[in-house]
Amino acid sequence: MIKIHLSKLLGERRLTQADLARKTGIRPSTINEIYHEVVERVNLEHMDLICEALNCSLVDLIEYIPNKVPKIGNNPDKKNEN
Repeated sequence: MIKIHLSKLLGERRLTQADLARKTGIRPSTINEIYHEVVERVNLEHMDLICEALNCSLVDLIEYIPNKVPKIGNNPDKKNEN
């Protein structure tokens, strides 16, 4: 699973989504999707702008948490789809 920590980072810096949108030029609706972790794809340029605006690294913003049940490989619950 991928966890996005934008809400935590904005809270720590006492910034709003609107503040971040103004600083980065990223559309407020895009910031909102990232903030609420409903975004399906991330734009690397957006990640760069957010990291620059918040003075953080990508690992502060995005975290990989291994899935309890693997989505690929030897998952006995999935049929071979080949």
